[in-house]
Amino acid sequence: MSNLPPALDFAKTEEEICAKWKKEDTFHTQNRLSKERGDKDYTFYDGPPFATGLPHYGHILAGTIKDVVTRYACQTGNHVERRAGWDCHGLPVEYEIDQKLNITHRDQVLAMGIDKYNDTCKGIVTRYTKEWEATIERLGRWIDFENDYKTMDLGFMESVWWVFSRLFEKGLVYQGYKVMPFSTACGTPLSNFEAGLNYKDVKDPSVVVSFSVVGEDYKALAWTTTPWTLVSNLALCVHPTMEYVKIEDVKSKEKYVLAKSRLSQLYPQMNSKKWKPAKAKEIYTVLESFEGKALVGKKYEPLFNFFSSDNYFSILSDTYVTDDSGTGIVHQAPAFGEDDYRVCLSHGVIQKGGDIPCPVDGNGLFMDEIEPVKGLHIKKADPVLIELIKGKGRLVQKDVLLHSYPYCWRSDTPLIYKAVPSWFVKVEEIRDRIVENNNKTYWVPSTVKEGRFHNWLVDARDWAVSRNRFWGTPIPIWASEDMSEVVCVGSIEQLKELSGKEEITDLHRQFVDNITIPSKKNPGTVLKRIDEVFDCWFESGSMPYAQKHYPFENKEQFEKTFPADFIAEGLDQTRGWFYTLMVLSTALFDKPAFQNLICNGLVLAGDGKKMSKRLKNYPDPNLIISKYGADALRMYLVNSPVVRAESLKFQEPGVLGVVKEVFLPWYNAFRFFCQNVQRWESITGSQFSPNIQIVKETTNPTDVWISAATQKLIQFVHEEMNAYRLYTVMPALVEYIDQLTNWYVRLNRDRLKGTEGDDAQVGLQVLYDVLLSVSILMAPFTPFFSEYLYQHLRKWQSSYSPDDHDVGNTNPVAPGKSNSVHYLPLPAYDTTRLNDDAVEAMNALQTIVECGRVIRERRNISLRTPVKEVYVVLDSPTENVVKGISGPLKHYILSELNAWDFIVVPKEEEDQWVKMSLAPNFTILGRKLGKKMKDVKKTIEALSHVEALAALEAGKLNIHDVEIDTKTEVISKLSFAKTDPEYEATNTPDGATVVAVNCTQDEAILSAGKCREFVNIVQQLRKSAGLDLTDIVEVFYSHHMELEKAIRGNVQLMTGRLKGILPLSMEFKTEGSVVLGTGEGEIGGKSLQVVICRRMLSTRDGLEEGVVSYLRTVDAVAVASKLNCVIDGKKYELNEGVDYWKSAADKAKSTKTLDWL
Repeated sequence: MSNLPPALDFAKTEEEICAKWKKEDTFHTQNRLSKERGDKDYTFYDGPPFATGLPHYGHILAGTIKDVVTRYACQTGNHVERRAGWDCHGLPVEYEIDQKLNITHRDQVLAMGIDKYNDTCKGIVTRYTKEWEATIERLGRWIDFENDYKTMDLGFMESVWWVFSRLFEKGLVYQGYKVMPFSTACGTPLSNFEAGLNYKDVKDPSVVVSFSVVGEDYKALAWTTTPWTLVSNLALCVHPTMEYVKIEDVKSKEKYVLAKSRLSQLYPQMNSKKWKPAKAKEIYTVLESFEGKALVGKKYEPLFNFFSSDNYFSILSDTYVTDDSGTGIVHQAPAFGEDDYRVCLSHGVIQKGGDIPCPVDGNGLFMDEIEPVKGLHIKKADPVLIELIKGKGRLVQKDVLLHSYPYCWRSDTPLIYKAVPSWFVKVEEIRDRIVENNNKTYWVPSTVKEGRFHNWLVDARDWAVSRNRFWGTPIPIWASEDMSEVVCVGSIEQLKELSGKEEITDLHRQFVDNITIPSKKNPGTVLKRIDEVFDCWFESGSMPYAQKHYPFENKEQFEKTFPADFIAEGLDQTRGWFYTLMVLSTALFDKPAFQNLICNGLVLAGDGKKMSKRLKNYPDPNLIISKYGADALRMYLVNSPVVRAESLKFQEPGVLGVVKEVFLPWYNAFRFFCQNVQRWESITGSQFSPNIQIVKETTNPTDVWISAATQKLIQFVHEEMNAYRLYTVMPALVEYIDQLTNWYVRLNRDRLKGTEGDDAQVGLQVLYDVLLSVSILMAPFTPFFSEYLYQHLRKWQSSYSPDDHDVGNTNPVAPGKSNSVHYLPLPAYDTTRLNDDAVEAMNALQTIVECGRVIRERRNISLRTPVKEVYVVLDSPTENVVKGISGPLKHYILSELNAWDFIVVPKEEEDQWVKMSLAPNFTILGRKLGKKMKDVKKTIEALSHVEALAALEAGKLNIHDVEIDTKTEVISKLSFAKTDPEYEATNTPDGATVVAVNCTQDEAILSAGKCREFVNIVQQLRKSAGLDLTDIVEVFYSHHMELEKAIRGNVQLMTGRLKGILPLSMEFKTEGSVVLGTGEGEIGGKSLQVVICRRMLSTRDGLEEGVVSYLRTVDAVAVASKLNCVIDGKKYELNEGVDYWKSAADKAKSTKTLDWL
């Protein structure tokens, strides 16, 4: 313990603890002990991340939240399986391979071979798992990587098949078209969630095109920002009740129909502030006005003739049409718009399950039948098509529009909306049950559950779970070519049975695509697997079952522990993992998949922008950890708004702030304890042994208070953690550490050092109990520092056995015996030690001391200079507070404020010191009084001190025929009333406490201040000389009349402060004294030299030189009252007080050399 450094390198210490945990397999030992005890299972699901990239602050944040909660669960009587998982399939992996192999079209994959392509994908999915493991381990997160699950594992994939087959059996699966966000670069549809990840402001062409209405003399005008979709136009749509007008353009003489409110689209000058309606006749003439429904059913001439049907090219109506942009007439291309598809389907333009004209392939290229633009990418086709339309005389207006548009989050290319044949889960059919199951869950914050997530659920659409890709779990549907016979396979055994294949060791496409199933309907023919694979969100939503290989293995265990007790991920997962979990658990079991959820927000760069590797606008997480330690980063993140689903602008100084505010003072309190236990053991010759009975029986008010505060902290942490409110714990810890170090330790510094009698052991017992309790309590939050403290503190426990390490890894666990703090249960709070009275009295002490310091600063009085009196007036104090600060706490107040007296002003004398002022509570009275407010305010504020007190005591006040409740409708404040210049006062912001100090600086006060200044010089000199508190010395100073005068009047103060040592002028220094340190200082504006010497016997003047030489060798601390010696054959009998004295001060006092002694 003696070698504890003054400042701990937290990061280096954590690395050593990491190595210790790894060597001793601490994580798995904790799990084993839990299992052996039969602890209750607590189920946690870890959402699987992709390992194709390195972990960032978002992963670290979510990982910290998960680790804190699961560690807490483990240390409160639960067994928690913490199993790592990896998302291996899907677009993120395929996109990387496509980039690497320069693949732009799915035909290239087919030419290469799905087996080779998938093998290449498989080769990168675990590329960064070792880096992930290293970062997560260094963060202090305990999760099992040895027993991890991967979505590409055979067992996982088989369970995904089972999940889908159950949905299929329940009639919750169907095939249809869905207009979805589609990445032409990746050649696959995306979920709406993915489409919302990357919006950009871009410029796109906008055109107004005319459509000649059959049998009419006018043309309908439609506006679009996607000219390439006009090739696939099948209908026009108007709003049934919106007002439309038929106009004649003055310049071209053309007749057009469009929404009246959208004439400004055709004539932009109407948007100018200078526009006057009278000018309208100069540019157009309104010929007719009618509602949109008057246009419904009319046929029009198509723009192109690539597609034809009797159902095409008519005007439809729907209320989704708005007049906030365009012309109020929307062109319908059902293959490329969700509303277009819905409207055309409802009006019979297209049929459900039927083909839809879609001339664009999966890579965004026009097919050969669209001759003018065949092989062109849709965006490159825009200008070609615009020119074609212009050549047909159908282009009415061309412009460029700046708008927000979705981009592919992987390829960073524009998305399109495209109708793709998909396999769907009927979410809408079970939507009400999903909403009901969501209501059974508990979220932090609840606003996400009740707002964002609920709103998403009530509007949930059928879920397209298929993707036209290669690297994923194949959808287990085998069907005939015309889809008249469909079989959904739910297991490997079923596939073997149906196909006759004897061995199936992998379920990826290259292994199952060629497996066929003989048809039962048409003997001689076979069923083949459909082309699609699962969306990877279906896999992650299946992880509760698939990670356990349910129902093929672990059936009983899974069903006993489902739904999960806890999950946590980011806000973006409300439309991702949280959603898919809830959909599948409802469809399978009509239960939520989880009971408790913490939803975190986004970690942004310091400038509020998204963290970007390219911009390098955030510090490397590994550098932050190596600089400040993982505990500091964990606490910084947990203490931020990001745990309440808000955004956090990451600031490195914030992490440093945690080190300064929490870990340094916490460490200093621990180091101070260790130093003083060693000192106590050295002085007493006893071994310090923790004794909880001493702690419980102490009557010292600060002991009682800090014990109560510790129990209150324990109670608070349990309450908040049971409610999953991690973000409230850190502020409570910061406040507690401040109370421990800046109040308890400081108030008891001398006592704990053993300089105030025999009470040191009691204080040390209390401090030990506090430090041990808090180190265990905070283990889930600060796993490294808690472990560090515990490894030192356990050594004082009687159960500590350094020679038998193995016993520390066994049950029952106990402080001292157990090899890790993480094996121990968190302390339960002791109700017998909760003490609101002690806390209330201590709060009053702190308020008084802080006000006194403010007064000293205001009057520029050094804390070393005493003040005569401190007075306090409290507004309605309890008897307990008055007794506390007037009695056992009084000497602490005197010491902290260096005051000679402290007085609580009696109630009957308060009017001599303060004035009670009342003011109206405007928030309440403003509504009640209205115009009377001004007069009432004037009357209330004019009340005298006595009148105000009487009104508060009565609880009511009648003014201008209005009864006012003085408890709720007025605000009371005390203020200092004396005007005497020697008093300086201040009051708390709430006006409940007034502190006044007598700042008179007479000779007695000034001389005492000089003594305190001198004591400080001596203490600094002792410190620089490396002296211990128990080292006894003599102190001498160069001639200084002012100091000598001050010492003369404050002998008791000086010897009290210097532990019995009385400083003397340099002339009294014994010849030959061993100097331990010299220094200089300034007292009263004059400099002086100070010397510290080892205590040496002071001898009688005239004593023989040989005897003097002998006495100089005698230990002055342990010398006897009589000494016998022989010098040069002569015997001497020497007596203390006659021939020698233990110090120069003793000699000066005995011989009356200094008359004031």
